[in-house]
Amino acid sequence: MNITSDIKPVTYLKSRAAELLNQINETHRPVIITQNGEPRAVLQDPKSYENMRNAIGLLKLISAGEADVREGRVVGHDDVFDTLEDDLKAAMK
Repeated sequence: MNITSDIKPVTYLKSRAAELLNQINETHRPVIITQNGEPRAVLQDPKSYENMRNAIGLLKLISAGEADVREGRVVGHDDVFDTLEDDLKAAMK
């Protein structure tokens, strides 16, 4: 993050919104908006936001899987494939 170009006061946003949106969409870097010197919001381009949300979703799934392993909620792969095969055979009848 380039501090000088990625942190802007709310007055900058008010007066140069289109320019700021162009910067965000060109650089794909978020911009922190400050109010009275304090960070108040983050502006981010839609694609980067979507990528971030997808990454967070994957991390949540990994975390849930790790918790399942710790708690012993696991099934061997042979059992999984046997169950899938049985289910497919039943569906074909």
